[in-house]
Amino acid sequence: MRFDILSIFPEFFTSPLNESIIRRAIQAQQIEVHLHNIRDFATDRHAMTDDRPFGGAEGMVMKPEPIAAALEQVAAETGGRGRVILLSPQGRTFDQAHAVELAAHDHLVLLCGRYEGVDQRVVELLVDEEISIGDYVLTGGELPALVVVDAVTRLLPGVLGCAESASQDSFSRGFLKHSQYTRPREFQGLEVPEVLLGGDHAAIRDWRLLDSVRRTLARRPELLAGIEFDAAERKLLTKHGLLVEVAQRGGIFPPEKKRRGRGRD
Repeated sequence: MRFDILSIFPEFFTSPLNESIIRRAIQAQQIEVHLHNIRDFATDRHAMTDDRPFGGAEGMVMKPEPIAAALEQVAAETGGRGRVILLSPQGRTFDQAHAVELAAHDHLVLLCGRYEGVDQRVVELLVDEEISIGDYVLTGGELPALVVVDAVTRLLPGVLGCAESASQDSFSRGFLKHSQYTRPREFQGLEVPEVLLGGDHAAIRDWRLLDSVRRTLARRPELLAGIEFDAAERKLLTKHGLLVEVAQRGGIFPPEKKRRGRGRD
């Protein structure tokens, strides 16, 4: 997959792109990340990428011409425009399902807004979608762009090494991940749950599901809406008194299929 990032501060990305999973994915040629300085595409002698808003207001607005020229350059380099995403507080809130959608693309172009935003004509003419990473104020779109690159990269085949790692992350199914423990077995009076030490994989699987459900009910109950639980999970939730509460939060329990009996001659 190729990422092209358009920013007036491309140096912002130098360190994060050279660390951990993203660095390894770049080295393994599983992803390409290309940085573009929008200032390089300004046409005036001061390399201006912003100007005062029409109608009068505080702050500055990013000009359309440098952004359009930068996008044209990306299209010329790649033979296609890719999916152009503006990181914007007015966009769709980014989540794991959205990351999965984006991971299906071969080429993402991430446009980092600054100041009071970008000229609306850029949004209407050149942008495919807007993405927000949450309801709070950031200085610019650079941090959200890194969030998108990281979340999408993790989903690409072979990036994590273990095929099951991404599927077991928080939000991969919809609810929060279970508690995690490592050595030592006892720390400041708290011990690792005994079930995790016994080697019974079925019991461990059940404990993790229950812990995930309980954690989600306590912290993010809205996440349970629409999550499907199979017959075995329904039985487990019933046994531990969680079925009713999960159902009240929108959990889905498809009806069990009836076994077809043999007909008599």
